[in-house]
Amino acid sequence: MRLIKLKDVMYITGLARSTVYKYISEESFPKPVFLGKRNVAWVENEIEEWVLEKVRQRDEDGD
Repeated sequence: MRLIKLKDVMYITGLARSTVYKYISEESFPKPVFLGKRNVAWVENEIEEWVLEKVRQRDEDGD
């Protein structure tokens, strides 16, 4: 298991910082792991799975 920072999350997903936090508040995006008072990271596999789910949704909608 690997933890990644917001910059990497944004790179992998193509989302802006504000959109990441908006989706978290809507409970439609993986929650971060709190590492300290002002330090968070995400589980890389959870982010990759979120992206794969978006691809699956696209493919199902294309039928």
